[in-house]
Amino acid sequence: MDDTTDRDFTGDPLLSLQAYEVVDLLKRKEVSPAELLDASFARIEAVSPAINATPTVCPDRAYKAAADLDIEHANRAGWLGGLPLGIKDLTPVEGVRTTFGTRRLADNIPAASDPLVTRLETRGGIVVGKTNTPEFGAGGNTFNDVFGPTRNPWDTTLNAGGSSGGAAASLAAGEVWLSHGSDHGGSLRTPAAFCGIVGMRPSPGRISSGNFDNLYMIEGAQGPMARSTRDCALFLDAMAGFDARYPLSIPAPETSFQDAVLRADGKLRIAYSPDLNGFSPVDIEVRDHLDGVLALLSRNGAVVEQTCPDLSGLETAYRSLRGLMWAAMGQGVKPEIRAHFKETLEENIASGEALGVADIAAAHRTRSAIYTKMVGLFEDFDVLACPTVGCLPHPQSEEWVRNVGGVVFEDYLGWLRFAYLATVTGLPAISVPVGLGPRGLPVAIQLIGKPRGEAGLLAAARAVELAVGGPLGPIDPKVTHMATGG
Repeated sequence: MDDTTDRDFTGDPLLSLQAYEVVDLLKRKEVSPAELLDASFARIEAVSPAINATPTVCPDRAYKAAADLDIEHANRAGWLGGLPLGIKDLTPVEGVRTTFGTRRLADNIPAASDPLVTRLETRGGIVVGKTNTPEFGAGGNTFNDVFGPTRNPWDTTLNAGGSSGGAAASLAAGEVWLSHGSDHGGSLRTPAAFCGIVGMRPSPGRISSGNFDNLYMIEGAQGPMARSTRDCALFLDAMAGFDARYPLSIPAPETSFQDAVLRADGKLRIAYSPDLNGFSPVDIEVRDHLDGVLALLSRNGAVVEQTCPDLSGLETAYRSLRGLMWAAMGQGVKPEIRAHFKETLEENIASGEALGVADIAAAHRTRSAIYTKMVGLFEDFDVLACPTVGCLPHPQSEEWVRNVGGVVFEDYLGWLRFAYLATVTGLPAISVPVGLGPRGLPVAIQLIGKPRGEAGLLAAARAVELAVGGPLGPIDPKVTHMATGG
């Protein structure tokens, strides 16, 4: 499944290394944080005209952080040692322009960082800038009125995915080694799939971040994005930890996620569903590629069975719970900010405001029923495998994908149905690239894991990655249409 053709990468050779390798160099003092920042900022400058992934950079702040780096936690599993990284533009960073992709906040400079950013900086991460996102993270295509569109490095006419599209494109083009994302309806997983990188949506509470008043509903999860499963595990170790301000927060495990990845083997028990019992349509080119990947895994020692629990009511439950989240968000946004919202964002809020108590109660009952069925599945299987998204990247000029597998969607949520299951059940999920498919574009598989099962999920993802000859590594953007945004 691996594409063995050499792919051009003209960035600093340090940028082509995996993050865990660079952290090892930092620990041995064979490279300095300042050298890494030099390489990262040079690369951002070089590729930004083509992909517009990191429209806001903060070099003065970053070099100061490198000079002031605290080595107190240097022996901790998630220590990053001065590694540069990106933060999604929905997450505040003290003193750094944070726009949420909306015009009314175009000049917003937060006075304080999100707790996740503080944790990463305490653990040796250095923020180089903010990655692009659609307005308030609404949409599977990354563009906004502040910075314009982000484009896919594999073909700059194509969608990089959303809402963590800037993060995914930045990683694929080698701007940084790690980049933060967030995910509700595939906002982290879809960009990972489209850009050929790894992205994990962890269990609720695994990473503490975001609003303090939105914790008991279905919500977006913060997560790690990287070019490999080992790097994703490193980043999750850095992100994880208990925070009493968040009622759902859980402690980091005693055994690091990195150690779990190193224990990976190919003897997996995989439940595979190419369309989630017909719930989510898939283009034949994606299905054919993934069928080949599952056959390869079977030859390598995995037990693969095509099966999936009954998911009746999943779409209605997801839309209701998502609407509830957006209604709560809308109440917290000042009218002068909301006045500039794009139409689809206002539609999200309106859908939530129209819900009745019966709708919400039914959604929670369905959620519980599907969760119970998934727990039953995991008595016999390690993971449920399915597509991350049912199609390969469409043109960036299309706001959302309207047709997959011959099914026409009425709104922009329809094409993202593969994302609903993990979100509704609160199960961890990861998108892993499994080689290049038609037109030389990345194809990804989604693995959904057991409750609080990030360690086992990462190990399974690593086994898949090894079987297909990954990771893909950074590339120079294929400029088939020069971007004008950013």
